[in-house]
Formats: sequence, C-alpha cells, structure tokens
Amino acid sequence: MIDAALPLASFVDSFADAIDFILQKQPARTSATEVGGPGLIADLLLKHVRITALALAVSLAIALPLGVILGHRGKGELIAVGIGNAGRAVPELALIAFMATAIGTGLLNVTIALAVLGIPPILTNAFVGVRQVDRAAVDAARGMGMSERDVITRVELPLAVPTIMGGVRTAAITIVATATIAPLAGVLTLGELFLSRNVYGDEGVLAGAIVVALLALAIELSLAAAQRAMTSRGLKLQTA
Repeated sequence: MIDAALPLASFVDSFADAIDFILQKQPARTSATEVGGPGLIADLLLKHVRITALALAVSLAIALPLGVILGHRGKGELIAVGIGNAGRAVPELALIAFMATAIGTGLLNVTIALAVLGIPPILTNAFVGVRQVDRAAVDAARGMGMSERDVITRVELPLAVPTIMGGVRTAAITIVATATIAPLAGVLTLGELFLSRNVYGDEGVLAGAIVVALLALAIELSLAAAQRAMTSRGLKLQTA
C-alpha cells in the first residue's frame, strides 16, 4: 500500500507545483529572473489562440467552399478523400521545418503550416456532408425554381452542418495541439513551456500541458455549441 501511494503522492505534488507555476512567479532554472505567473501564461495563451484562429480561418476559407462546391457537383471525390488521407499522414514537425526552409520562420510560416493541417478534415467532411444530403430534397428545391446558389445555401449547407462541423472541430483541435511546436519556427505559444524545460522546469512543462488541454476543451465545447445552434430543428428531432 505504501509503495502504491508514493507515485500518487508524487503526481499530486507535481500537479500542485504546476498550478502554483500558473498562479505565481517562480525562479528561473538558468538565471536569476522569475518566470511563470498569470502574466506569462496569459501572454502565451493569447498568442496560442491568435495563431490557432488565424490558421483555422485560412483552412476554412480554402477548404469549406471547395468541399461544398465539389460535393454539390458530385465530382472530385478522389481529390477530397485523397487530400484528407494525405493530410493525416503529414508529420507536423516536418511540415513546419519545410515551411521554415521555403519561406523562413515567423507568423506567416506557422500559419500556413498549421492551415495545411486543418484543410484535409474540413475539405473531406464538407464534401461528404453535402453529398449525403437527401437528393429528393435537392431535386424538390430545384423544382421550386431555386437557383444553384440557393440550393447550396438554403438546402445543402443547413442539412450538412453536423458533418461539416465535425471536420471543423477536428481541424481546430489538430491546430491547437500542433501550435505547441510553433516556437521552433520563431512564434511563441504555450509550447514555449514545453520546449524550454531547462528554463521553466518540470512544473512549467506540466503547467503548459494543463493550459493547452483546457484550451482544447474550451474550443471543442464552443464549436459543439455552435454546431448545435446551427443545426436545424428537424435534424435535431431526427437525431433524437
């Protein structure tokens, strides 16, 4: 019993140290300065959210219209699915290293690299979501005289919301998790706490992990709420 309790006690102590790192400044491991505290955490958190929002916005701007158009026309399945499969196979670190070599380090490099990771799930889910819309509903809309634009915006998109948002949520979590290695390309995020362990110590690493996990949870819950708000009442009743 005593041997089993030791690891648990060590974990509790480490967790408490991490919370203390978040709430108040600590002496740095390699200098006489202080690190940690709400100021540092808030600054890195805001930068992390900023790069995540920028990359997700770029992914949406590229992948969503393309996926919806391909799905509406019923063409390009190999493209949509192929990009989705290829995107899952791309090593995040290798991609950022490649972008750094091609266009240099900095915000633009990291935004493009993270956006590339966010495009596949959005593109694939947008295509699949629109293609899965009941063709009878689409034909009925055309029979009522709707233009192709109205068919997309008033019929296909509302019915494809759950599937599309599933891709957006996957992309957002992928981006927020991968943004932790952005400091390697010259952009500070919460990953700075992981990559500079010699400065922030083990408690800084664990503190960064806690904040990233909470951020990912907050983003997931926010997007889930947005998905529910955008889902039509009919689909909610059908699901129930």
